[in-house]
Amino acid sequence: METLKVGIIGCGGIAFGKHMPNLKKTGKVEMVGFFDIDEERSAKAKAEFGTDNAKTYTDYRALLENGDIDVVHILTPNASHAPISIDALNAGKHVMVEKPMASKAADARKMVEAARKNNRKLSVGYQSRSTLEAQYLKKMIQADELGHIYFARAIACRRRGVPTWGVFTDKEAQGGGPLIDIATHTLDMVLWLMDNYEPVSVMGSAYDYLKDTRNAANLWGPWDPDKYTVETSAFGFIRFKNDATIVLESSWAINMAEFSQTAFCGTKGGADMVDGLRLNGEKDGALYVNKVEVTPYTRSEYPGQKMETFEYEMNRWVDAILFDKPQLVTGEQALVVSEILEAIYTSSESGKPVYFDR
Repeated sequence: METLKVGIIGCGGIAFGKHMPNLKKTGKVEMVGFFDIDEERSAKAKAEFGTDNAKTYTDYRALLENGDIDVVHILTPNASHAPISIDALNAGKHVMVEKPMASKAADARKMVEAARKNNRKLSVGYQSRSTLEAQYLKKMIQADELGHIYFARAIACRRRGVPTWGVFTDKEAQGGGPLIDIATHTLDMVLWLMDNYEPVSVMGSAYDYLKDTRNAANLWGPWDPDKYTVETSAFGFIRFKNDATIVLESSWAINMAEFSQTAFCGTKGGADMVDGLRLNGEKDGALYVNKVEVTPYTRSEYPGQKMETFEYEMNRWVDAILFDKPQLVTGEQALVVSEILEAIYTSSESGKPVYFDR
């Protein structure tokens, strides 16, 4: 069977925890090139996941010059996603980049344009679509079992969950905090499930009220308030051309003990993701709430195969390149996510709605 030659740009935690082990599990790739600014990390990646003739690089551009490499995975800080992706696409490589697509919507747009110009595939690491629950709900929605979905809540909130490693709290390197880090996943999943990519307006608020907390009771230990330059929470109200509305809630630190979960309200029924997937509706004069017990047969692709979320995501991506199958996540879809997130920040700064001209 044909295999893909893959280059890894950025050999940090997301590379070791998600991309490299699950690319290996596909059995359809060879990882032949590794770049990281820390040469020890690229050497470790090569030793654990590389082929016998794999190379490490001290400049990602040199990796892109390797004509044997078909696809690159870009797993670097957010601010570098766009320039590296564009360079890779212009070098004739297919690109999967970790979320968020870019720290600025204009840069995300340039990435899409570069993919089109070079006839290359571009995807973003939005794994929430790959869960069994999301895959099951997608089939229900496509079958019109919920009717017209006119309202959804997209929630990604942590009471105290500030990531204290890397550059997560550095606005220059990341572009933002929980909104661009974790809400990006939830928003992407909700847009995809609703199949709704035509926002008309966004109103947003972002706050940093808790950033100065010292010795915080944080999941990953106290953060340094002097180095905290992003928001602690952000919220958005998004309206769409088809009269639907999404309310987006995100936080790394907020004084709220309980969180409602992502929910969808349709004209025929509703769904939420509270401890799995629940469906609600009305039948024979009574209201019901049913919990769905998903199985590996839930997914239309690879039915019955017991793939974890990341493994499924990587198989879909690899098969899209090898066999020209539909991509699970497209650059055009991810661009809309970036546009909405940026609009929330812009609206928060101006105190005014942001309108889209579509």
